Amino acid sequence: MSISRDDVTYIANLARLGLTEEEITHFQGQLEGILAYVDKLKEADVHDVEPMTHALDLKNVYRKDVPVPSLDPRSVLKMAPAVQDQFYKVPKVIE
Repeated sequence: MSISRDDVTYIANLARLGLTEEEITHFQGQLEGILAYVDKLKEADVHDVEPMTHALDLKNVYRKDVPVPSLDPRSVLKMAPAVQDQFYKVPKVIE
């Protein structure tokens, strides 16, 4: 498939890229190569291939969701560098 210089500048505009004439020529050749490869992939017979989300059969491993006692707030606040009432005291970042 052939891609024109106008196609390259249009795509660059969509991507908010300012390309030089040399870059347009360079990317025109690269995009033509990509589209030629896609055309080659279209020729592959995938009629009997099952759709998949990953090439390997991976499964997530989850731990058991078992309730455990939470931390004591007073002991956690003792580790803080600064405390005000029952909260961490941090420097102001927004005025």
